[in-house]
Amino acid sequence: MTPAERVSFILHDVFRYPFAEVAGIVGRTPAACRQLASSARRRIRTGQETPPPPPEARRAGIIRDFKHAWEAKDIDALIGLLDPHATAIADGGGLATTFLNPIAGGRQIAHAWAEIARRKPGDMTFLERRVNGQPGVVAEQDGRVVTVFAFEVAGDRIKNIWVVRNPDKLRYWVSG
Repeated sequence: MTPAERVSFILHDVFRYPFAEVAGIVGRTPAACRQLASSARRRIRTGQETPPPPPEARRAGIIRDFKHAWEAKDIDALIGLLDPHATAIADGGGLATTFLNPIAGGRQIAHAWAEIARRKPGDMTFLERRVNGQPGVVAEQDGRVVTVFAFEVAGDRIKNIWVVRNPDKLRYWVSG
């Protein structure tokens, strides 16, 4: 899957952005983004892109290891847990600070996550929680969820990270 296919698919199918907004983000026409998302769906259906996910307990262990490496700011450990072609996409909705463009590449994501850990407010905690029915991480501050991290694990590596910081989309999140 090309980066443009991945971004078009994730922004439209996962985050529910209209194709007109996706087009502005990826610098293509809405029709081109519709085609990119369609191509991504086709690749996913035919299984061309990723090996099947590991069992749930293994995925949870990978996410736990990632969380620990992240908190320790251990870039080498993070790189080892991320697929070299991993992608991270964030949604702040213009209401919360986040990275504006997708981050492509395990090494780049590892450095970005180490920087996130360095900038983390002292009253923020990262907790392992179920996100969309899968192992994930939430960030809590002053007892409320401020960020949700969802992961796609393929083989023994993290392939995609989706970050939601948009308070409108976190309104119904409660930790626990």
